[in-house]
Amino acid sequence: MLALGASLALAACEGGAIGQSTAASNGQSFVSGSAGTTVYGATSGPAAPRVTGTLLSGSKFALAQYRGQVVVLNFWGSWCTPCRAEAPLLAQLARHFTPRGVRFLGVDIRDSPATARAFQSRFGISYPSLNDPGDEIALAFRDTVPPAGIPTTLVIGRNGRIAARVIGQVSYPGLRGLISQALAQPA
Repeated sequence: MLALGASLALAACEGGAIGQSTAASNGQSFVSGSAGTTVYGATSGPAAPRVTGTLLSGSKFALAQYRGQVVVLNFWGSWCTPCRAEAPLLAQLARHFTPRGVRFLGVDIRDSPATARAFQSRFGISYPSLNDPGDEIALAFRDTVPPAGIPTTLVIGRNGRIAARVIGQVSYPGLRGLISQALAQPA
């Protein structure tokens, strides 16, 4: 009976859909999906959906506030091993690119705000994160570029179109290159 339950739980994760996978159900400390990077191009990428929510600080936020700027949107969870590995890199990249007008925004999946704030403090993350305990923000991307695993990082161009998606842990040079490409594109 236990083996059957475990195999069903693993089978549910193989599709990588955020709404179908949980850290508890897949026996891993991340939500699995097919890792890789997809670059869409400056004008041909899908438009980012309307995203609104509550930041871990408690204030309301709308992604539209960042319109006209390059945005790095990272879906993460404190329970996610690759998220912990990439967090210092994201913090470094944010320090490097924020003075150039790039905005970083996290989307914390399936955490309490207190746990998520502790994660941000531990890894020196100074950019804001939306609290998404029920995956509603992640599901808003299902018709465009869904985060098919955790972590997933999207680079959104100044025009509001998704320029690139990285499923899995980012590398510093890889994400730096994607951000630089988005910055080089006209608004």
